[in-house]
Amino acid sequence: MAAKLYWEKDAKPKALDAKRVVVLGYGSQGRAHALNLRDSGVNVGLGLRPDGKTWAQATEDGWKPEDPVSAAKGADIVCMLVPDMQQASLYKEVVAPNLKKGGMVLFAHGLNIHFGQIRPSPELDITMVAPKGPGSLVRRTYVEGKGVPCLIAIQQDASGKAFERTLAYAHAIGGTRAGVIETSFLEETETDLFGEQAVLCGGATELIAAGWETLVAAGYQPEVAYFECLHELKLIVDLIYEGGFAKMHQFVSETAKYGDLTRGPRVVDAHVRETLKTILEEIRSGQFAREWVLENQANRPVYSKLLERDLNHPIEKVGKELRSRMSWLQPPAAPKGGPALESRAGNGSGAKASKPKKVKA
Repeated sequence: MAAKLYWEKDAKPKALDAKRVVVLGYGSQGRAHALNLRDSGVNVGLGLRPDGKTWAQATEDGWKPEDPVSAAKGADIVCMLVPDMQQASLYKEVVAPNLKKGGMVLFAHGLNIHFGQIRPSPELDITMVAPKGPGSLVRRTYVEGKGVPCLIAIQQDASGKAFERTLAYAHAIGGTRAGVIETSFLEETETDLFGEQAVLCGGATELIAAGWETLVAAGYQPEVAYFECLHELKLIVDLIYEGGFAKMHQFVSETAKYGDLTRGPRVVDAHVRETLKTILEEIRSGQFAREWVLENQANRPVYSKLLERDLNHPIEKVGKELRSRMSWLQPPAAPKGGPALESRAGNGSGAKASKPKKVKA
């Protein structure tokens, strides 16, 4: 069955009129959502720890942030955009006691709701808008008059208006420009975790490292192995991103295509496919979520050890040296007197507003 898609014409921006939206968190997604909402004319504020590192960034961006408790007390909609493992305590200590009756709590990822770390009151709307891209892309495309595709889900609809308000939110951050797909908390959570673990992060980095190690162990130069197993991966991924397998096949050699078609299935063989099924089952059963919660409660001993090992892999030393010579990877100097990309607008406090292309009402 084809996915249900929503576009600009489907949204009702007025669904957020007279609503006070508060974003908790000002990291990658939090900053992008907040700035886009503000530039779309939504009444939005920030709830941040006064001693947190993002307070200064928010102030520089023209906001007058409040502490989370004060911000939640005046909110109709609270957006939970702090890291996953901070959400449960933040909800219990800040959101639940202070959010208005009949209010809405919006997430960008469903882990805490789907796996029961947060058990909200049935009187609340519980919804999700999950952009399929990092916050930097959500912000940049919005400023350019474009958008990033989003997933939208409704877990609880106590008000009877949860969907139209959530779609209006997705619209205000630019999602309806690129298409909004209706899903569920279950589907978003389980597919997102699987993609990260099996393909995008875990699968990709392990394959890169294993390929590099194989070539180096066979006596090839580490620098040449780096280019073949890591550097050129971006070229292939960009082609697939832009036009699927078809575009990749169009632009690689016949030799590369034959190697792809005959050797690829030997790398991802029946054993690997069974492992993928096992990883998915660990996600669906809640095993991974329980493991991650316990790891955080124990102050992340396994996580820290594995991360240190990953960052100290020999390919990292080789790559750092090679990348230092790649001038195109260095950020360009900002032009003198040029316009800043990001908004420096205020939140209704008299600060000068930015003027990106706005979402159509």
